[in-house]
Amino acid sequence: MSDPAKSFEDLIVWQKAHQFVLSVYGISKQFPKEEAYGLTSQIRRAAVSIPSNIAEGFHRRGKPDKLKFFNYSQASLEEVRYQLILARDLNYADTNPILEQAS
Repeated sequence: MSDPAKSFEDLIVWQKAHQFVLSVYGISKQFPKEEAYGLTSQIRRAAVSIPSNIAEGFHRRGKPDKLKFFNYSQASLEEVRYQLILARDLNYADTNPILEQAS
């Protein structure tokens, strides 16, 4: 059995979520400039909230409070999944590889 995580950064789920955010930032650079304050901004904010809520939930004391933040993280992931589908369908970028990462 491994040692308990000392920091949210030790959590594999947080590590994967962080990599996911980096991927979202990378692909959203391809979006049209007129989307800078629209879809690009929205998808980046939603993506950042995934590992952010994991980090915040990690330091919460009670189980219900922890689960609330982990649920927020899951909801943000679903929001980003839709936004990646939208970007793909608008032909802004091939988001299929990142959608697979989100599964």
